[in-house]
This record gives sequence, C-alpha cells and structure tokens, in this order.
Amino acid sequence: MSKRISTILQYCFFLGLGGFLIWWSLKGLTPSDKHYISVSLGRAKFWLVIPGLAVLILSHWVRALRWKLIIEPLDYRPSTINTFFAVMIGYLANQAVPRLGEVLRCSTLTRYEKIPMDKLVGTVILERLVDVVCLGVIFAIALLAQPHLYQTIIDTFFPSQSESGPSHLVLYAVLALLGIGIALVLWMLITKKKAADLVRLIRKIVAHVWQGFAAIKSLKRPFTFIFYSLAIWLLYALSVYIGFLMLEETQQFGFIEALTVLCAGSLGMIATPGGVGAYAFLVQQTMLLYHLNAGVGLALGWLLWIVQVVVVVIFGALSLLALPVFNRNRRTAVPS
Repeated sequence: MSKRISTILQYCFFLGLGGFLIWWSLKGLTPSDKHYISVSLGRAKFWLVIPGLAVLILSHWVRALRWKLIIEPLDYRPSTINTFFAVMIGYLANQAVPRLGEVLRCSTLTRYEKIPMDKLVGTVILERLVDVVCLGVIFAIALLAQPHLYQTIIDTFFPSQSESGPSHLVLYAVLALLGIGIALVLWMLITKKKAADLVRLIRKIVAHVWQGFAAIKSLKRPFTFIFYSLAIWLLYALSVYIGFLMLEETQQFGFIEALTVLCAGSLGMIATPGGVGAYAFLVQQTMLLYHLNAGVGLALGWLLWIVQVVVVVIFGALSLLALPVFNRNRRTAVPS
C-alpha cells in the first residue's frame, strides 16, 4: 500500500470518527437538553469571544517565542514575526490533515529563514514532548486539586467498579493492551512489515524522545523556556475559563475546572482533524462529571471549539498572505 493511500485512509478514518462523535453527542440529547441549549445560547455573553480570541492569539505568539528559543542553539535567529506566521500556517494545515502542520511550519521557516529542514523537525519533536509533559502535569494538578474527581470518573465510566472491586480495571487494562496488540498486527499486515521493522520503529521513536529531552540542556535560556511553556498552557486554560463566563450555567466553575476541560479538549484536538466532533464531545462528557446538563455541556464544547478554529483560520490565512509581503519588504530594506 502506497504512503499516499495510507495517509488518505487514516484521514478518512479520523474524520469519520469525528462525524460519528458529532452524531453520538447529538443522538443522546433529549428535548429538554435541546431546550437547555437554546436557552443557554440565548442568554450567552458573546462579547466575551473577543477577549477569548485575544488570549488564544497571545498563546500562539508565546509558542512562537518558545520555538525561537529552541532554534537558538542551532545558531539561527529567525525573526519573531516569521516564526509566528509559520506556527499559524502549521495550525491551519492541521485543520485539514493531521500532523501536516508540523511539516509545513518547518518548511515555511526553512524557506524564509534558510534554516535546514531536518534541524527544525528536531525542534518540533522537542516541542511536542514538552507539551505532553505539560499536559500530564496539568492533569495531575487537576486531580490533586479535586480529590473527588477520580472517584467521579470511576463511577461515571466504570459504574460496576465500586461494586466489583479492582478486577474490572484489570480487565479494562488487558482489553486495552489486547486492542493495541491487534492494531499493531493489522498495521504490520497492511504495511507488510516484520517484527524486526516494528522493533526498529520503536527504537527510532525512543531515540527521538531521548534526543528531544537531551536538547533541553543546550538551551541558552532554560528558565525563559520553562516560563513560556507554562504561559502557553495557562493561557489555554484562561481561554476555557472565559468560555465558562460566556454561559450563565457555567459561570460558577473556576480555573481548576478549566484545567480539567483543557485536558479533555486537548485529547479531542489530537483525536480527529482539527478536533472536529471529538473536542465538543469530550468537553460535554467532562462537564457531565460536574453534573452540568448534557445540552449545555455540548454547547460549551462547540463554543470553545469554534473560537479556537476562528483564530486558526483567520490568522492562518492572514499569515499565508502576509508572509511573502513582509519578507519582500525585508529584502528591500537590506542595504546593497
């Protein structure tokens, strides 16, 4: 199977998953839930979309600053505006094809800042590793700050757990591992790979992970890097909190609850292209843990998702248009 066909099939699968989640989240809504959605949106403070957009734009700007820090040890100093443009173009591409954005933002910076593509790919890998760690830390903080949340999750998603003891968790873990094993076997059959190829792939992934963390030692301003990393995720959480304030039914929720929603929403953005379907569904399911009406939870999820997509589409498109114009002016300004 060619790489192009494999990519198309993967895209169709994840886009189909997003469509299924949209259908599933709407299917379970009762007439009462739909009434709640109508009433909630009718009373919503939509003017708060403006500060929400501003916070998300600032988070993307800080991400560009952090990427510059990672590039510095390579002895290249790209302009902040070009780096920001590249980040936004990458986000825009990810709305259509998952993971294409990482490649496109590297190629964009390679074209306009003359930085070797292979070196930039390594910096993006480091970024993703740090983001995974940050997401894990945020989830841990959310659980520690809400001791009841773990039991609520167990009671909601594993209702028989409290009655039957830990044996069910072991069963779910075994089933999950079995599912992963079956997926790997199918992947090997479809791509005609052998066990040795799988071992080499795992080693390659581990090597990339190790190289990524090792690269942190070479950063010239490690504390600034940590500050930027924290700022990015705090701004993400702030955008969720602003979303809470938009709806009367969610105004009582605070920053800690926003961290929980942020974790769920981040998984949704990974699950399907641009998070379509998955983001709103996971936000809805998370808000059910706080006993929010299912319809209002779904409305909140779609509001948060739409604001993020608006930022990416508008500023991604503007970046595509502004990038060649800005760099033409830069070349004109360089003295001969």
